[in-house]
Amino acid sequence: MRAAGLAGVLGLSVLVADPAGAPEPSGPGAPAASSLAAGPVPATDLVPAGSAPRLRPEPVRVQVERLSLDTAPVPLGLLPDGSLEVPTDAGTVGWYTGAPTPGERGPAVLAAHVDWKGLPGAFAELHTLRAGDRIRVDRADGTAVTFAVRRVGQYPKDAFPTAEVYGDLDHAGLRLITCGGAFDRSADSYTDNVVVFADLTA
Repeated sequence: MRAAGLAGVLGLSVLVADPAGAPEPSGPGAPAASSLAAGPVPATDLVPAGSAPRLRPEPVRVQVERLSLDTAPVPLGLLPDGSLEVPTDAGTVGWYTGAPTPGERGPAVLAAHVDWKGLPGAFAELHTLRAGDRIRVDRADGTAVTFAVRRVGQYPKDAFPTAEVYGDLDHAGLRLITCGGAFDRSADSYTDNVVVFADLTA
C-alpha cells in the first residue's frame, strides 16, 4: 500500500481511510500518509498516571518464514488527523507505538504496504499465511517472542473489525495489517484490509 493506505488499513484508534498496498497516485502532490486502517485507533494508556515510566521491549527484528521476511521494524505513531503513520518504502514493516509491544499483554500491531511505487510491499503476500505459521519478533532487551497465526481475515474498509483488532486481551497477541481486495481508482485506495491474528506461543 502506499503511504496513505497503511493508516487506513490498521483500524486503530485512528480512522485510517485507505488500506496498505494502494498504487502510488499518478498526480502530483500525492499524500505522504497512507490510510491502511479502516477504523479509529483506540487510545492506549501505556503508563498509569503517577507511576514511573517503564522501559518497553521494543521490536528490533521481525521474521516470517512463509513470507521470506526478515526485517527491522520502524516505529509508527499517529498523524494530526488521527490516522496511522506508514512506512516510507515498500520493504519496511512498521509497529504501532500506541499499542503494546510484541510479547506484552494485549494486541501488538505491525503494518506494511502491499505495494509501493510499483514494487511489491513487505506484506504483499500476507494473505497467504495460514493457521499455525510462526512469526518471530526479536526485542531490544535481548529476548525473542514467537507467535502462531490463528487466522487470516479480509474485511471491507467500511466494516473494519476495530474492536477485534485493537480490543483488550488477557494474553499477548499480534496483528499484521495491510491492504487487500480490488484497487478502486476512483477512491485511489484498495477496497479491503487483510488482517492476520496471531497469539504468543513462546
